[in-house]
Amino acid sequence: MAGLSTDGSNPDVSLLYDINGIAADAPGWVDRIMEYVGEYGIMLGLVLVALWCWWRGRSRGTADDSVASAAAIVWAPLAAGIALLVNIPIRGFVERPRPFLEHKGLEVLVAGKTDFSFVSDHSTIAMAIAVGVFMAHRRWGLAAIGLAFAEGFCRVYMGVHYPTDVVGGFALGTAVTLLLAPLAMMVLTPAATAVSRLRATSSLVRARAARDTDTERRATASAEQARAAAASRRRDGSDGDPTARDLAA
Repeated sequence: MAGLSTDGSNPDVSLLYDINGIAADAPGWVDRIMEYVGEYGIMLGLVLVALWCWWRGRSRGTADDSVASAAAIVWAPLAAGIALLVNIPIRGFVERPRPFLEHKGLEVLVAGKTDFSFVSDHSTIAMAIAVGVFMAHRRWGLAAIGLAFAEGFCRVYMGVHYPTDVVGGFALGTAVTLLLAPLAMMVLTPAATAVSRLRATSSLVRARAARDTDTERRATASAEQARAAAASRRRDGSDGDPTARDLAA
């Protein structure tokens, strides 16, 4: 299939030149930073955010909350991998060349990109992970989504993708993560629950302090129930025993 429109009057191409033009005017050290950030740095940041959410989720809320959070964090990279697989036939069908192969005057910060452009793998991975993190923790998920948007900007800034490549990656990563989430949670939630019940691996899902708190809460509830049952038995015994009634009189 022929590539998407590459006419210079296309707003997609105009926006490409506008964003990539920042790279042409920026100092060399800024471009080197953007190259590293766009190729590796933001991805590393997303991994660190996901790990932080996993760590915090171990001690947040009830045991069920910890299990749900752990399952969502595991789903995030799995969703990213599935989205990449889905992108393989999409790229082969669209066959859109990289923008620097079709347009002159672009500042290309990363050489050697010879595969097709639509959709952006980096944008797909970033948004899939970000949405998975959002499922586990809303606040940190918003931060991860912000990083995903920054990744998309970097890919255009670097001259290796059109803006629509990035938008397509965002849509693909989001769709795969959300549409397959119910099925994934049906599998991952019981697995996380099983891991939390094994002595050797329980700390991967639930922190010891949180488990101790749950144990204390259950023990307190059991003690209160026992006291209430004992009080009820005493009342019933007093009401049903004539001797007790005579003594009370």
